[in-house]
This record gives sequence, structure tokens and C-alpha cells, in this order.
Amino acid sequence: MTARPDLTNQNITGVKTLEFLTFWRRKINGAAVTSLVSVNSENGVIHAVRSFDYEQIKWFEFNVTARDAGSPPLSSVATVKILIQDQNDNPPQVLYPVQTGGSLVAEMVPRSADVGYLVTKVVAVDVDSGQNAWLSYKLQKATGRALFEVGLQNGEIRTIRQVTDKDAVKQRLTVIVEDNGQPSRSATVIVNVVVADSFPEVLSEFTDFTQDKEYNDNLTFYLVLALAVVSFLFITCLVVIISVKIYRWRQSRIRFHSNLPVIPYYPPRYSDTLGTGTLQHVYNYESERADNGPQFYRDDAADTDGLYFVGY
Repeated sequence: MTARPDLTNQNITGVKTLEFLTFWRRKINGAAVTSLVSVNSENGVIHAVRSFDYEQIKWFEFNVTARDAGSPPLSSVATVKILIQDQNDNPPQVLYPVQTGGSLVAEMVPRSADVGYLVTKVVAVDVDSGQNAWLSYKLQKATGRALFEVGLQNGEIRTIRQVTDKDAVKQRLTVIVEDNGQPSRSATVIVNVVVADSFPEVLSEFTDFTQDKEYNDNLTFYLVLALAVVSFLFITCLVVIISVKIYRWRQSRIRFHSNLPVIPYYPPRYSDTLGTGTLQHVYNYESERADNGPQFYRDDAADTDGLYFVGY
């Protein structure tokens, strides 16, 4: 927001020529507007304090007062209206058929149904607005040959041909609902259909449906359990095999070192001092005579660092 000051000397009395003050008109959904936006008092720039949700607040307004620094100060008021634009942040919600975890809902189609017979209608809504709330319906998966179609705009499920004996009695249709946002969001719904002419037949097929569902759930549980057991046994065997190989490798290393020949170590000049007597070493002695004195002997075989043996 901008305002033009009066270019007179009496307006240039302070550091700032204009001051923007905000006077809030009312609260929005019980919250003050100050929790949504803020106005800079020096330049009038409006900032968002937090993000906005179109589903909660679609628009709001407030007043901003621009006041100069003259004497007396003059001011004017402007009304600012904020419009929130919608974003595609919500997927479609399926209202019918209701998806329940414990019970199963099935639609009945007589065997004599004509082409275009209305089986049921998928009802969905999107809390977004504009083109983000435009929904389209598509048949993603069906049992057996093509027997049904889904209206692109209205979600109506109709037959596209006559029912034959080759058609399965129990039909399972997967319908996907997409909105027109960017990026598009979708939801999936399962529609169960029973091809029968009477209610008792429908009841029996409905019971079979439930039993098949329970059987499939049990089968899935046992398959997962078997896979877990097999994986555990495989890992256990792998650990045992690796442990045995490491143990054998260590044993072979120990045996290898124990079979190595023992090579004795002889100090230098050892071979020159070998003898054939009862002693292991032959000692060479050198003697020096002195007049009326003791005799000193030196062991040449053993390095005694100048140690002499004294004899008389």
C-alpha cells in the first residue's frame, strides 16, 4: 500500500514522513486479523503472518490509516480486501457406496437386465472449489469380460450388453474418482455386484462373498507367516554354515603352525666352538704370566665383556 505525502515543510518534521496505522474492522472466524496479516508502519507493505486455508477463510478485509508527520497531523483511511485463492489440497471423498471394514455391500443385477440397466451410482464430493472440485469417474478394474461402464461425469454404473451364462455371478468393480486440480488427486471405491434374479440367490452369493473374503484373508496371513518362517530358517542356516567354515579355517591354521619344523637358533661363532667331549662347548683360554703374580684367563667362546678368570 502506498500514500503520497504533502510536499510542504511542515510535513518534514520527523524521520519518517508517513506512518501507516492499522485499525481492524472485525474478527475472522473468531481470530483477530492481526494473526493473519501485518502492515509495516514505515512503508505500508502488507505481509501474511501465516498460511491461509481456503476451506476455512475465503476472504477478509481491514482498514489501514496513513498519517503524516505534520502539525496537526493529517490522515486518510483505506479499506484492504484480501481474497484467498483455492489450492487442490483435498482428495475426493466417496459418500456412496459406503466402504465398511466388517460388512460387505453388494448390488443386484437381474440376469434379464437390458443394455443400459442402472446398477448403482457412485457419489463423491470434493471440498475444494472451482475446477479443483470437478470430479470424473473411471472404471479401473472389473471381473471377467466387460459388462459394465461408469459415467464419466455422473458416476452411474450401467450394463453395456446383455448378461450371459458365461458371466461370473460375483462381479467386483474398482472405480477411481479424480478431481480436476493440478496435480490431480483421486480416491478409489470398490463396488460388489451379484448377478441374480431372486433375493435368496443374492443372499447365498452374499454369504459366499463373505466366506471368500475371510478365506482370502486367512490365506494371506498364512502365506506371510510361511514366508517369515522360511526366511528365518534360511538366515539361520546361512549363519551356521559361515560359522562352521570359520571354525574349520581356524583349525587348519592351528594345525599348519603346529606341523612346522623347529629350527634351532645358534649364536654367532657357535660352530667354531663345538667339541667332542662331554661338555657342550669347548672353551678356549688365553693365559698371561706375570712374575710372582696371579694368572688371568679369558673365555673367548663366551662374550663376557672383558671378564677374566683369576687362577694361581
